[in-house]
Amino acid sequence: MESNIDTLLSRNAVPIIDLGNSIENAAKYLRKALSEKGYALLINHGISNEKIKTSWEYFDRFVELPTEVKLPYERSKAPDAENHGYVSPGMERFDGRTPELRHAYNICKLQDELLPEKELPGFTSHINSLTDDFNTLGRFILQALAFSLDAPPSFFLDKHSYMLSDDRFNLTTLRLLYYPPVDDEDHGNIIRCGAHADYCTFTLLAQDSEGGLEVKLRGSDKWERVGHLPGALFINCGETMAAWTDQLYHALQHRVVVPEEVDTRHRGRHSIAYFCHPDNSTLIDPKDLKIPVKKSTTQEIYNAYDISMALAKGAYGHNYS
Repeated sequence: MESNIDTLLSRNAVPIIDLGNSIENAAKYLRKALSEKGYALLINHGISNEKIKTSWEYFDRFVELPTEVKLPYERSKAPDAENHGYVSPGMERFDGRTPELRHAYNICKLQDELLPEKELPGFTSHINSLTDDFNTLGRFILQALAFSLDAPPSFFLDKHSYMLSDDRFNLTTLRLLYYPPVDDEDHGNIIRCGAHADYCTFTLLAQDSEGGLEVKLRGSDKWERVGHLPGALFINCGETMAAWTDQLYHALQHRVVVPEEVDTRHRGRHSIAYFCHPDNSTLIDPKDLKIPVKKSTTQEIYNAYDISMALAKGAYGHNYS
């Protein structure tokens, strides 16, 4: 049973932040959580759990479609949108070698022709509504992060103007994920998602079960299971925010393993990740935040797109010429 698994949550070691209070309150607790732990769970965040479950049901139906029906929606087929589209199991390999067992659908654009509306009637309007919800929450968090760093309230908002509109201008992505069940004889040779840190400003994650999410806490080399709080969203910062804050808020290392618990690995796992990125042309300079910058900090300043692309090539170099 998941309730008997030793996790950070079961040990009361997870910051839980109630977003139903003031934005100043959220800012205070976000600063403490992201600077000390690198992550938190968010409650009263305003996104309907039923709406999230409906998204997983739509994606289950998509995964069950014949391969030839899914093929036109593959990520490689989307015009001018390298990251938009369906990613089948094994297509992504963080280490360049080990296939990762998951289905994913990256949503970076909301045009009808780029979504499987014909095969899944109602999918487009549902996803448009869900992305509106995540963008609304994302903007609240961006304001709270600005407060947490004593920056003007619009500091981050002004630099995240094109979220989920077009990844030629902004790489923000909503990612639907399904991890299939794993047979006993295979579980030692499979990974669901390899160890990595995200590239973005921050990530929000909804998940339907404990399912094997692990983190490596700041200053530690030990992997820890997080645990599952129904209805809560997991938040962590990415490499862009780490660079922006000169590592005050660091990029959290995390992975998804195949659980040792038989009943858990025999079930599929669903999640939704919202990767919030700045506009591509945004220059990422910690001096803009008036944070005391370490003398060792590089003087080179890169824009948000270049930072993400450099990190992607490092993780998936085998896919780049």
